Amino acid sequence: MKIKKFFLLLSFIILTGCIGYSSTGVLGTGVSIALDPRSLGTQIDDSIMQQNLRARLLTYDKSYIISVKTKILDGRIFLTGKVNSVEDKLKITKLAWEIKGARSVNNDLQIKEKFDFYRSAKDLLITSQLRVALISSKKIKAVNYNIDTYKKKIYIYGIAQNETEKDEVIKEAKLILDVEDVITSIFLVDDLRILKK
Repeated sequence: MKIKKFFLLLSFIILTGCIGYSSTGVLGTGVSIALDPRSLGTQIDDSIMQQNLRARLLTYDKSYIISVKTKILDGRIFLTGKVNSVEDKLKITKLAWEIKGARSVNNDLQIKEKFDFYRSAKDLLITSQLRVALISSKKIKAVNYNIDTYKKKIYIYGIAQNETEKDEVIKEAKLILDVEDVITSIFLVDDLRILKK
């Protein structure tokens, strides 16, 4: 039994020595090229998109190069980190959608500021009410929208199938009690520059 474990361990060391552990060089993916399920072409496309997005961030606000982290996998863009305002969060989302080849944008950016429990709870309630309204509506594809509420202002960004759906989303947001303003960044499917595979 010990001999089998020894040969298994030896085989693993030899095989992993051939594969290599990191590809953070040219492609910047942080995973082994040999183990990455994406094709080499997709990895290169993602790397180019990553560099384009970083350049746009640098042009928009140099401080966000450090505080905003971006990751692109198969044309799907993931944003994390901290920004100064909801407007900046919305602008960075737009920058990401403008990258040629973007298939989706997952924005987990947080706003930098002192925590206010009451306001945060009220904003969370407004967001939850709108999310339920969108899910309940037969006219809206709710998964296509991200919702943020900040100081009773609802920020909606996403993709509408058509102008009717876009109008319906805005109407639902305006019906929610205590909402002071609705700010949208809703793209129509026909307006997106998504690469077809």
